[in-house]
Amino acid sequence: MDDRQDNIKKLHDLIKDIRFAMLTTIEDDGTLRSRPMATQEFEFDGDLWFFTAADAAKVKEAQHDGHVNVSYSDPHNQKYVSVSGKAELVRDRAKIEELWNPLFKAWFPDGLDDPNLALLKVNVDKAEYWDSPSSKVVRLLGFAKALATGKPIGNPGDNAKIESL
Repeated sequence: MDDRQDNIKKLHDLIKDIRFAMLTTIEDDGTLRSRPMATQEFEFDGDLWFFTAADAAKVKEAQHDGHVNVSYSDPHNQKYVSVSGKAELVRDRAKIEELWNPLFKAWFPDGLDDPNLALLKVNVDKAEYWDSPSSKVVRLLGFAKALATGKPIGNPGDNAKIESL
């Protein structure tokens, strides 16, 4: 497996069970704007997919400046991922049908026939992750050791940057 495939697998393993992410776009005036989004279930290949209304502000912002950040947080398992990439609007009917779930009718009452239904695709180019032991005992032992020795805890797990995906 090459580095790209290793990085894709690592990111997939970290985010596959985190249902919601925060998508950050850039408004026309440069202001950062974040909102929660549900990542679609998929086999991660370097792209993240989100259902959206084609006329949503996030789409306009992505079309103005495609740079976005998507952050994932799983405090229970001590996993955190921040990815950056370029976003684009996708209206491909086959891809929409592939990712569609009837539960989305809560947001799109006309279902697959909703004329405003679209996908926002984020092509990930960089990422950073933090993956620490999820065991409370391990974390408490690290905390107690830091208190006893006077040395900072530091990062008890993995922290790495992926500079190119």
